[in-house]
Amino acid sequence: MPVYKNKGNNTWYAMIRYMDWQGNRKQKCQRGFETKREAQDFEAQFILKQRADIDMTLESFCELYEEDIKPRLKETTWITKENIIRTKILPYLGKRKLSEINAKNIVDWQNTIIKLKGVNGKPISPTYQKTIHAQLSAIFNHAMKYYELSVNPAQRAGGIGAEESREMKFWTKEEYLKFAEVMMDRPIFYYAFEVLYWSGIREGELLALTPSDFNFEKRTLRIDKNYQRIGRRDVIQTPKTSYSSRTVKIPNFLCDEMKDCLKQFYHIGPHDRIFPLTKHRLYTAIKTGSEQAGVKKIRVHDLRHSHVSLLINSGFSAFEIGKRVGHSAEKITLRYAHLFPGKQDDMADFLDQERKESFGEKEEKRNVS
Repeated sequence: MPVYKNKGNNTWYAMIRYMDWQGNRKQKCQRGFETKREAQDFEAQFILKQRADIDMTLESFCELYEEDIKPRLKETTWITKENIIRTKILPYLGKRKLSEINAKNIVDWQNTIIKLKGVNGKPISPTYQKTIHAQLSAIFNHAMKYYELSVNPAQRAGGIGAEESREMKFWTKEEYLKFAEVMMDRPIFYYAFEVLYWSGIREGELLALTPSDFNFEKRTLRIDKNYQRIGRRDVIQTPKTSYSSRTVKIPNFLCDEMKDCLKQFYHIGPHDRIFPLTKHRLYTAIKTGSEQAGVKKIRVHDLRHSHVSLLINSGFSAFEIGKRVGHSAEKITLRYAHLFPGKQDDMADFLDQERKESFGEKEEKRNVS
């Protein structure tokens, strides 16, 4: 199809007629190209996308990728993906044809990513390197599954980066109680941290809570939503994972405290957020509160680790704890294995005892014979 020149402002535009996936005839007009070549390139890529032809550029394919998966994802999830694609993938590979990108191209790209530095001037972390590579590989997997790409070059090239093992910090019950005492003169933060420590919910789950989520007669707390701040908007969305939607049993004293909380903030409606805070304000409060209480500094999320640690040391199983905090038992076991007290010693002692009893039985038989 031809492209046209707009004589009014001396720019070019492409007028494309095509048939959509439902068989409807459509027309696409794109204006504002400075040269005829730019208009022709746009037209060619648009036609390739309509045909799902893998000779399109990676940049064009990423537009299809967005159309395909963005409606299926949470807004926050897509924002993370889109940032990686826009800043770490397309500047280097975007102009190459999808079908022509090979493993060697990926290795060259990987070496560039490894050398990149963040805003702090330091190399980006191995964990983030791994995330970036995983996103590129996901794009090629999508092309293989739905657009007949024959091979995933990112998979052939192998990954980069690695998961970093961070030291898990948590407060003992005694440390938390010291912190809670100094927070009592800041009621909204006091009640927020009480819920976090004694129920083990995530901070996003806390910030989405409404009065209707509490059932004080049954001593339950319903978790079915999550709060995020996107730009300047407060966004309430579905929970983090399929395990996250749950009902948490809460102790009597926490029921009483939350009743007092809702009496103090009587203006809150049944479906209004109880804690109209941000994650940053929680972070600031825990930082200053821990300094005043003389306890070690931890993150807000570490209150969740503290809750799990308390339950582990009280003898509850990974399955029981996982149901409470919205994790699978396997994830609890893997993440908190080092906190389960003395289990390896107990198992070794058990096997030692079993061997001794078996050996004793054999000796007894020999003596009888």
